[in-house]
Amino acid sequence: MGKLTNLKIKRADKIGMVFFFSFVLATTLIWFFEERFNVEQWKTQPRMRYKMADDIIENKILIGKTKQDIILLLGKAQYEITEGKNHFIYSLGKPTSFSELKEAKLIIVFENNIAVKVMQIEE
Repeated sequence: MGKLTNLKIKRADKIGMVFFFSFVLATTLIWFFEERFNVEQWKTQPRMRYKMADDIIENKILIGKTKQDIILLLGKAQYEITEGKNHFIYSLGKPTSFSELKEAKLIIVFENNIAVKVMQIEE
């Protein structure tokens, strides 16, 4: 009976290890192929901007930067809204999708000339 219990534990350990290594592999592949923000690509490949938006938002690359700093990084905004809170709006292009194609935009919100919030919307 003792050998049977050890066999079950070993089988459970093997299954657990398979799931663990699968998770690590999947996470590594997602990280490896995720598009990182690159100033040169942002300026020269506007159709690829939507791929970099997640990195900009998740890593808070623009938070705390002045309007001038952001213009140096991203170029002139497509739209600048000065009523209420100041906003810069950049076109991200159309993400690849099987459903209706909507234009994605990166919105940067400023308070006292400093970026305090960055978000992505689809219209």
